[in-house]
Amino acid sequence: MKRFDYVRPANIADAIEAGSAPGAAYLGAGTNLIDLMKGDVVRPDRIVDITRLPQLDAIEALPDGDFRVGALVRNADLAYHPDFAAKFPLVAEALLSGASAQLRNAATIGGNLLQRTRCRYFYDPASACNKRESGAGCDAIEGENRTHAILGWSKECTATHPSDLCVALAALDAVVEVEGASGRRDVPLVDLHRLPGDTPDRETDLAPGDLIVAIRLPAQSAGFARHARYLKIRERTSYAFAMVSAGAALEIENGAIRRARIALGAVAAKPWRAVAAEAALEGATPDTAAFERAADIALSDARASGDNAFKIDLARRVIVRALLRAAAGTPNRMPALPGSAFAPTAGELDHV
Repeated sequence: MKRFDYVRPANIADAIEAGSAPGAAYLGAGTNLIDLMKGDVVRPDRIVDITRLPQLDAIEALPDGDFRVGALVRNADLAYHPDFAAKFPLVAEALLSGASAQLRNAATIGGNLLQRTRCRYFYDPASACNKRESGAGCDAIEGENRTHAILGWSKECTATHPSDLCVALAALDAVVEVEGASGRRDVPLVDLHRLPGDTPDRETDLAPGDLIVAIRLPAQSAGFARHARYLKIRERTSYAFAMVSAGAALEIENGAIRRARIALGAVAAKPWRAVAAEAALEGATPDTAAFERAADIALSDARASGDNAFKIDLARRVIVRALLRAAAGTPNRMPALPGSAFAPTAGELDHV
């Protein structure tokens, strides 16, 4: 690990000034950053410790019905917050499906949004990786790539975004509050991350020094609380990143779907919102046939990026199964295995 400067600012303005310097990196819980530094994958010149900044660890119900979650709120604290989990059970299930309990107790919401890909070539400094070093090439293209992208990838990069939380947030129209040198602005979660194109090293639309201070869940997304599920398929049930995941949320009225939300994880360099598939479900009967049509639409542009053609069919099945679970109803209590294929499929419609 290289030597670096350590700065602990007292307020957000000082943090942004310190974080705007070339080679600076913000430190929250460090559950991803420290691993990357120890592996010599990233080599920051300056660490800006934001863990003591005031007002970034609150979970608030706003007067307009929105929920605001500070960037330093811990994953576990949000998942177990009774009011938040009741209104946004999709987010709670996604959070509890990720990592271990110890990591969920430490990791922050803001850090989760900005975690880096788990592509093995990105993590190996001896491998060529355009995301780690622009212009270096991509060893994943001809390498071990069965876990890689099937949507939105380019010849420069086929890595996927690993977050479970971001999939649920994308489905529920979350907004990210960003503070930067030019002030505060709102960024829709679906616009925060970038597809690789010719610049895979640019992973988000954040400028140098930009600091995520909070996320907001809109009040209207709480309308999905009775029919919302997260499903995560992984190579082992415990402590593994998704091979494919899906967040599904439905609003059902008089036996027909009034609104639908679908987002996919581990299929692209960003959480993938299936807007066309959602539109196709409006007015439909919530049954397997309708969900299969929606899955076909969601994956109409999918293509293998290597030895991973199976992921297209897997993603199709995950969408259908997640929608069937959502249609059955959100369980009154969180399943013992949140997000798992082994969790109960039948829900209870008395969810508040």
